[in-house]
Amino acid sequence: MIHLFKYNWKVRDSWLELCCRLSQDELIRDRTGGVGSILKTFFHIIDVEYSWIQAISGKPVQDPEFKDYMTMELIIKLSRDYRLEIKEFINDWSNDMEYQVVTVPWMDEPLFAGEVLRHVIAHEIHHIGQLSIWARELGVKPISANFIGRGLMG
Repeated sequence: MIHLFKYNWKVRDSWLELCCRLSQDELIRDRTGGVGSILKTFFHIIDVEYSWIQAISGKPVQDPEFKDYMTMELIIKLSRDYRLEIKEFINDWSNDMEYQVVTVPWMDEPLFAGEVLRHVIAHEIHHIGQLSIWARELGVKPISANFIGRGLMG
């Protein structure tokens, strides 16, 4: 699973770099679909990933406020800061943890840690697809979604 997290992070970093070239107005403009804007979408991706990993780890989930991350620089810093902790968790992942029961305050039923991790991976891929559509609407070439060619398995 570490390879898919690395994939998501590599793609995210490429998108963050690309979006640094957009104006603040374009980053916060309300758009159709997703969570409303490019900046909110990045914030949402990062927050959801971190929240689920905190939950699986048995740590309290702390929800940052979007209003505190209204620039690309702050979003990039949040992504990097959270990733350090997430990498530690993912690097320690083992098959024995697949069916560890996870309960979270925002859902009634218990879940398995393995399904949560797969959800986190798919969640980001879903939202990156939305960014691709918005990029095309802005006349910007989207970041490739290819796993192949990123050197993730070597």
